[in-house]
Amino acid sequence: ITHLLDEHLDLAVRIGTLPDSSFKATRVGWLRRVVCGSPAYLASRGVPRTPVDACMHDCITFDAVASSDQWVFRLEKGESAVSVHSRLVVNTAEAAVDAAKAGLGLARLLSYQIDTARRAGDLTVVLEAFEPPPIPVSLVFNEQQRIPLKLRAFLDFAAPRLRKRMLVLAEAAP
Repeated sequence: ITHLLDEHLDLAVRIGTLPDSSFKATRVGWLRRVVCGSPAYLASRGVPRTPVDACMHDCITFDAVASSDQWVFRLEKGESAVSVHSRLVVNTAEAAVDAAKAGLGLARLLSYQIDTARRAGDLTVVLEAFEPPPIPVSLVFNEQQRIPLKLRAFLDFAAPRLRKRMLVLAEAAP
């Protein structure tokens, strides 16, 4: 996480729930955490129908933020962590997308990270009914008595475009 004041930054994009702070935030949308696989992989190994089915699959885990050996799913009674078999652990979203497209297993990523591959038919989203709640996306900036003109101009330009793009991503969801 970039520290705006320490690094003399005007603005940051934050994905996730924001802690209370003196910063001002403008919500621009929501992202989903999705599980996906290539059509070829799903044809050969089967489409998982429940979170427990993910245990039976090879998985590509993205070890940047979350645990690489458990995926959390939403169930009727709340959330549940499922242990997954990591065939490959990567540290970038791009590597996880490429590995999933190559048919190495299921991957769990943010919806925007797989959007191009999903639209091209290279990846298919599975287990949508069990996705955890969406994650908020916000523009965060230092709350000042007067926002600098360059920051106001950027917010006026970027926020509506990001909101529109986030809606397109949400509507494109299977």
